[in-house]
Amino acid sequence: MAIETLVSGPTASERMAYRAAQELRDGDVVFVGIGLPNLACNLARETHAPGLFMIYESGAVGAMPERLPVSIGDPSLVTNSLSVVGQADIFQCLLQRGLIEVGFLGGAQVDRWGNINTTVIGDYANPKVRLPGSGGACEIAVHARRLLIVMRMSRRTFVESCDFITSPGHRVNGKRREELGMPGGGPTRIITDLGVLDFDATGEAVLAEVYPGVTPEQVKQACGWPLRVAETVRKAEEPDASVLCLLREKLDPKRLYL
Repeated sequence: MAIETLVSGPTASERMAYRAAQELRDGDVVFVGIGLPNLACNLARETHAPGLFMIYESGAVGAMPERLPVSIGDPSLVTNSLSVVGQADIFQCLLQRGLIEVGFLGGAQVDRWGNINTTVIGDYANPKVRLPGSGGACEIAVHARRLLIVMRMSRRTFVESCDFITSPGHRVNGKRREELGMPGGGPTRIITDLGVLDFDATGEAVLAEVYPGVTPEQVKQACGWPLRVAETVRKAEEPDASVLCLLREKLDPKRLYL
């Protein structure tokens, strides 16, 4: 498909992947997650951040995949990677030593403080839904210098209070993360399909950007708590035709994540 034949505008997933990629700088050391974060990192590497240093939980360090990996265990991550190490090395020697600049997370629920639930919906002992759990998510939330949360927005997912806090944000049970001894910087942005939320000095999420055609009121209606809105709400930049072509033709032609 040539650029000039691209007639459809960006989808919600394409907006989110592009906006997440914009958060990455050349040379950042990134703990890459699966799904849209994986796509965002590889988009950034193809465009403005060719020196992005990508680390995958499976042990690939300095990965430079020639195609979009379908999971953290994809063999494409091994080829051309700087090294392949055990998970203990990933977490103990890199993450816990504060060497990860950016971590990505998502989940089933997030609250105004950036706490994330990937464990259960409902009561822990008798849940409505049992979710995958933490994996390395809690460690990433605690130790990464910057944490980016990527989630679609609805009242079901953006909740007043998480049913279970798997990965801590800026405030847990009334205590700030510094009081709890967490060394990382905590969540810096929540990138959604409607807009982008920043965090203020108290650690609370505030609407800071909306995509073209979306109003702050629409975003507030999709949020499960009384969402505060910044005095000046920026317009989120959308991917142009060249970026859409890159996403659709090269990075994710089989629409694994888009």
